[in-house]
Amino acid sequence: MASALPIEDLEGLRRYVQESLCEQNHLELGAFEMSERILVRGKRPCGLFFCLHGPRSVKLTAIWETDRNTILFYNSQGERIHKTSLLRAPKFAPAEVA
Repeated sequence: MASALPIEDLEGLRRYVQESLCEQNHLELGAFEMSERILVRGKRPCGLFFCLHGPRSVKLTAIWETDRNTILFYNSQGERIHKTSLLRAPKFAPAEVA
């Protein structure tokens, strides 16, 4: 399943990813920690990796590909379960990523 969204900034992207991962996996929003890392290709940032650390060591992930401006969502087995295209790419600086 795919959809398209107008996300304006990095905070909106984080919120959407966390809400989507929680909704897709029937988890309470805000109950679990989410980490993120910058993905680099050839010394250039090419995306963000998000990981929601769920119950019983379950890890749910999403990747924002900046080149294609899409977010790919994965279940705990690493299978892609959803794809979202963004209408506009949020701007981000490496210093903004935790």
